[in-house]
Amino acid sequence: MKKFAVIDVGSNSVRLMFVADGKVLYKSLQTTRLGEGLALSEIPLLKTEAIERSACAFADFFNKAMADGAERVFAFATAAVRTAVNGQAFVEQVKELCGLTVEVVSGEEEAELGIIGALGNKDGAVIDIGGASTEIVVKKGGSIVYKKSVNIGVVRLKDKCGRDGAALKNAATEAAKSFGNVPTDLPIYGIGGTATTVAAQVLGLKTYASEQVTGAELALADLEKQAARFLEASVEEIAALPCMPQGRADVITGGAVLLATLLKELGWEKLIASDRDNLEGYAIKHGWLQ
Repeated sequence: MKKFAVIDVGSNSVRLMFVADGKVLYKSLQTTRLGEGLALSEIPLLKTEAIERSACAFADFFNKAMADGAERVFAFATAAVRTAVNGQAFVEQVKELCGLTVEVVSGEEEAELGIIGALGNKDGAVIDIGGASTEIVVKKGGSIVYKKSVNIGVVRLKDKCGRDGAALKNAATEAAKSFGNVPTDLPIYGIGGTATTVAAQVLGLKTYASEQVTGAELALADLEKQAARFLEASVEEIAALPCMPQGRADVITGGAVLLATLLKELGWEKLIASDRDNLEGYAIKHGWLQ
């Protein structure tokens, strides 16, 4: 395939990656909050309005990819769809709108896609904070030696803790315990919207630049300072910051607290940011991208 696209349906956003002649031409994102309210319901249900707005965003991306000449469009969904009892309702709505079947990946598969996308064949660890789940995976000697997905993410944190610093810290600390014994003798890379947004803030970027974010080393102390800055600011002040994606201002505080807390509790002193993630990983795993 010379041109193809991959759509990732997350709990916070729907994302599109367009590839031509083996190179990623662009990525696009719409914040749709598919996983909104999941953490608050006894029975995990996707809200009808969340399904509708996410399916519409999906259809917009599908149509854009086809208009741009994609020969095929592939799609996968993560925590919100796999944990909700009515997750299939979203899959069916997309099928009706686009004629496309969305693959629902497991937490462990999601972790593998992240490390493939970020590291390729290299050894290392990857943390991916999503909307409803967080994955950590470690590869050593060319083999995956640890991988785990825990049901905590920025949308869940917003629903359960709001922007209460103590509550966020407690939830993040409990999540660290859930990850158990994680090998920490290799560098850890942060992928996904939380890591890249926090990285852009720590670096002081005025305009987001993938090449400046990818490979940037962020000290734990700087991650903790950035989380504290978010806690001190209002959502409106955060939304006005440079490099703050639309729709992320009200969840980035929880994400930043979770990122810094997990690193500290598990034993890493710094994070390497990466703009390459499970979108690339999905394409690489299936042999469509090098």
